[in-house]
Amino acid sequence: MRILYLQTFPLWGSGSGTYARYLASEVGKHFKVGMVAPDDRKIPNVTLYPLKMPFRVAFTGHPEWPDCKLYTQLNNHELVWIYKDFLDSVIYAVEQFQPNIIHVHHAFPLTWAARVIKSIYQIPYIISIHGSELPTAQKDKRYIALTGDALRRSRRIVPNSFWTKEWLFKIYGDEFRSQVRVIPGGVDLKKFNPNLDTADIDKKYNLTGKKIVLFAGKLTAYKGVKYLIKAARKIPAEVVILGEGPERIKLEEQVKGYGIKNVHFIGHLGTSDDLNKFYKRAAVFVAPSVWDEPLGLVILEAMSCRTPVVVTRKGGIPLAVKNGINGYFVRPRNASEIVEKVNLLLNDEVKRIKMAENARRIAEEKFSWEAIAHRFILMYMRFAYFPKNKNHNK
Repeated sequence: MRILYLQTFPLWGSGSGTYARYLASEVGKHFKVGMVAPDDRKIPNVTLYPLKMPFRVAFTGHPEWPDCKLYTQLNNHELVWIYKDFLDSVIYAVEQFQPNIIHVHHAFPLTWAARVIKSIYQIPYIISIHGSELPTAQKDKRYIALTGDALRRSRRIVPNSFWTKEWLFKIYGDEFRSQVRVIPGGVDLKKFNPNLDTADIDKKYNLTGKKIVLFAGKLTAYKGVKYLIKAARKIPAEVVILGEGPERIKLEEQVKGYGIKNVHFIGHLGTSDDLNKFYKRAAVFVAPSVWDEPLGLVILEAMSCRTPVVVTRKGGIPLAVKNGINGYFVRPRNASEIVEKVNLLLNDEVKRIKMAENARRIAEEKFSWEAIAHRFILMYMRFAYFPKNKNHNK
């Protein structure tokens, strides 16, 4: 069996890129795997095909594309232009790779190309819904009709959480319920592990002997980082903020305005090992999202490194976090609750360690990529198409 993945963003620097990269590599241990993506960095067990783009464009921004357009900003000609390049790229990969099934990441726009391929080549496809695309569809009706038709023609629609599933139905309607199966993202248990040596980042960032409270992610208003910064005034630890985004300047001005010295902006760490070392080094990981986070892979990564989490009960996050077991929930936009829960963990090492152990155990039991890939493989085997000749004619 040959599986072709379609991904519209780089394979590093975002949740959906990470999801696409790890899933393809894990499935590639068992079957032939190809991927169309705007990325040429090698991935184990995966043959890459280029995704042509006349310009860079994202749903909410991307740390590796700091100056990219947003899909809501495209004029009609630009939208047609990028779709034509996407279709050309997918056709080239299909001709070269000859897949038996296609797996598309995001509800659009690559699903539009998959819909054409299904009609002409008879190759079935499934769609992963990551959630980051859904606000764009809510704001811009151009992404409704073609996407609805692409969803209708897919064999399976796979949201990454039950919240993402309901959000999808709210936008595109209930007619797709029979096609939907929820499968969350996973985490690399070997890479994100609690046995890393972190002495080098202590030295590099002057953190030796200090307690760390960590945030990692895109610096957008959705992530609620300003509430963590407000809370930092009453947290007796170094608050480390990893990531880039349009809110960074405002957040730095906020820190300056408060006159606090315990907040540190380190930026986007790219593909270095520093990110997983920070997860391990942190006493607490905080994700103060104010929007309905589809799942939050950074939360899984922190848990895998045996770090308890303080998070908002938004979107798909409760799929991974159990209050009082591996972390605490706080209300969105509530700095005082962040202070309360973070300090509770900082001041009670026995409780913190117990939650840390639970965090790693839950990551191992529910979110290993091996387990996630197995669920997709069963889906591929059910729906893959094996043509009688190379032109895919019946």
